[in-house]
This record gives sequence, structure tokens and C-alpha cells, in this order.
Amino acid sequence: MDTTTTQHNGALRQLSDLPGPAGLPFLGNALQLRPRSVHADVEAMARRYGALFRLRVGRQQALVVADAALVGAILRDRPDGFRRPDVTAQVSDEMGGERGVFLAEGAAWRKQRKMVMQAFAPHAIKAYFPLLARVGKRLQARWEAAAREGRPIALNADLKRYTVDVVAGLALGEEVNTIEHGDDVVQQQLELIMEGTARRSLLPVPYWRYVKLPFDRRLEAAVAALRTATDGFIAKARQRMRDDPARAAHPQNMLEAMLAAADQEGSSIDHGAVVGNVSTMLLAGEDTTSSALAWLAWLLARHPQALRRAQEEVRRVAPDADAFTIEQMDQLEYIDACAHEAMRLKPPAPFIPLQANQDCVVGDVQLPKDSIVWCVLRHDSVSESKLRDAAAFDPQRWLDGGPARQLAMPFGAGPRLCPGRYLSLLEIKVAMACLLGRFDLLSVEGDSAEYHGFVMSPGALTMRLSPAAG
Repeated sequence: MDTTTTQHNGALRQLSDLPGPAGLPFLGNALQLRPRSVHADVEAMARRYGALFRLRVGRQQALVVADAALVGAILRDRPDGFRRPDVTAQVSDEMGGERGVFLAEGAAWRKQRKMVMQAFAPHAIKAYFPLLARVGKRLQARWEAAAREGRPIALNADLKRYTVDVVAGLALGEEVNTIEHGDDVVQQQLELIMEGTARRSLLPVPYWRYVKLPFDRRLEAAVAALRTATDGFIAKARQRMRDDPARAAHPQNMLEAMLAAADQEGSSIDHGAVVGNVSTMLLAGEDTTSSALAWLAWLLARHPQALRRAQEEVRRVAPDADAFTIEQMDQLEYIDACAHEAMRLKPPAPFIPLQANQDCVVGDVQLPKDSIVWCVLRHDSVSESKLRDAAAFDPQRWLDGGPARQLAMPFGAGPRLCPGRYLSLLEIKVAMACLLGRFDLLSVEGDSAEYHGFVMSPGALTMRLSPAAG
């Protein structure tokens, strides 16, 4: 048996020795885990049963881990010690998806990781920055019209348009411009696919294998349409690279960078892997960053002192969206701290389920191979016993150093740290610079409850702005 996480002293416990909520025959705790609030349900259980407890969904038992040190050790033990749960890959496979870097494991993951990291490298993203700034300028113009007319802004919808436009432009070389022209068909498909993936991954019975409900038929149609669109994106990128061979050495977008990396001798990356990673960029690139931005705007509206400091930094460092530079974005240190603090309190991904590749020990709990381990990312990071004024929105804690950086892991940890981390933070900085440089933030109101789908997002929020004085 391999000990894959931490050293332990004394006798080991079995999963059956741990406390946990009582369940029903066959269903286990499935009825106690509401799909739209599953993250909060498990967090509440952790507060009751402790940092290590058992949970059962159907016949599958799971170890829930809410201790930040143990969670960090588990995440750093990927991909050798732990993998994504088999059910996640099965759901994707049944929906016709290809396994990109998010779902790939072992040798396939290592090959794809190299390709994806080349596309997401900071120097590559800096080359794409003018397009990102252009999308931000469009968002600012949309908000300027609303501010002049005193109209409320549908914050969630606008931020999703922004992130879709960024991902389509930077990742695929496609300027879909949903900010000015309205929702794109691909965006509508993404929404349905994300909802379906989250729903199916948590259900104890895979009913869709036996009977298709109207939702399942819409889901399958969306998956097929997304695959057609993805193949089209790749075909156009291939044609651009044939027409201009210099693009292989100097890619103009991330898809071209991935294709160039895949074409390198010995890469062994096939078309399916490229398709999988294009889909991953579209799925992960839309909801995670737009949710983080929505929560950040909502929190700043409720903390005037932090809002004033953020506004002052933007107006001092990057006041003019027409002249944004990557160097200015790198200097927005307080905005960066605000983003991290918002993700500590409202993480888009509040948990990560994994599966053990071998017999292992987590803390003092012995687990057999293939056990499910549910990593709770928001427990110690909001605990008063771990962090001073843990419930408060205090961006300064990220500038002072201290335990917050060890307790909050919004992008994961270890070798499988999210490759889009730099891009996501850059998108946040550009959007906040467009907001705070030109406007006074009057209010963000609406449904601020937490809803979990593909990520954890607020309900519909409405933002009101006024043109900045002077």
C-alpha cells in the first residue's frame, strides 16, 4: 500500500470508521445533495462532521476532505496518485466529447499538458493582449451607453459575453463579438452542455442510458452542434496556417499554437486531443472567469473602502482603455489582490472530486484503490481558526502575505494547476480597469445566492453605473 499524501502516526482508520450523515438504502446521501447547492451542502456537513468524513451517493462511497493541508497534498499528488473520477470521463464520453487536458490522465495528460501550456504561456498571451484590450473596450462602450441613459446592466449576461468574446478571439481566432451583436449560438450550446455535465455527474442512476428526456435530447443536439463548430474552428485555423506558414513559428491565437505544437515531430497529439482542448477552453473559459468577475463586482459594491482604493489604482495606473498595455495590467496589484480575495470567499470551483489510482492513506484514513476523494476547497480558507477576520472581504491580506495563499486554491495546486490561470487573472484586470477607470459603481443588486452548475455563480445581478466625475 502506498502512502500518497501525508505522514501518519498511530493506527489507521477505515472509511467505515468515520462519521458522516446517515443515508437511505440504495440512494445513500443523494437526496441530501441538491444539485444547485451541492457545494454548500457538503460544506455544511464538514462543519458538522469535521475535516474528514464519509459520504455515499448510490453505491459509491467517498471520503470528504476539508483540511487545506491535506487537500493541497492530494492535489500535488496528481496525476500519479489521483485522477478525475471515472464518472466524469464516462459522462463526457457518452456525450461524445473528446478528452482534453482537463480529463486526460497519465501519459496522455503529460503530452497534452505540454501543448496546452505552450498556448497559455504568459509570453504567448501577451502577444494576444491587443485583442483582449479591444474586447474590453467594447464592454466599456456598452456600459457607457447604459450609464448615460441611467439603465440597469444585466451584469452576469454582459460578463459572459465578455469572456466568450475573449476566449473565441484569443483561443480560436474568431471575433464573434457577442457584446455588440448579442448571444452567439455556440454560447447557448455551452450553457446547456455545462448544465448537463454537472447534472449527470451527480446523479446516482444514469437514467439517460435507458430513457431520453426532452432535456437529454436538447443536450445531445447541443453537443453535436458544438462538435461541428469546433471542427470548423480547427479547419479554418489549419487553412490559415497553410496559407501563411510563418504562423507555425508565430501563432496568432491559442488554437494555432496548439496545432503547431501538435505538428511537432514526436508530439503524438491527434485531432481528437486538439478537439478536446478547444472544447475545454470554451467550456472552462466562459463560466469560471465571468463568475469570478460577477462576485468581485458584487463584493466591491459592498465594501466602499476597497472600491475606492481599487478605483484609485486603476485611474493612476491604467486610466484609458484605448491605451491599455500588458505592463499596466501587471502593475494592478490591488486589483489582483481583490480578485484573489473574491475567489477565496466565492470560489468558482469550491470543490474538486478525485479518484485514487492506488491504495493510499489520506491523513489517518486508509483508502483502497479507486476510492472517491471529495476535496472541499472552501473550508479552512473561510475558517476563523485559520484566518483572521475570515468572513471579511479584505484584499490587503494578499499584499501582506500570510496564510491566505496556502488556504485558498481557486486554480487548484500542483502539476495540474489550471493552465488558464494567467489568462483568467488578466481578463479580470482588463474588465475591472474598464469598469473602474470610466465609471462610478453605484450598486450591484439582485440574487446573490450561490448556485452551482458547472461552476459556482450568483443568480441574476443588476449593476448600475454613472460616468465618473471629471
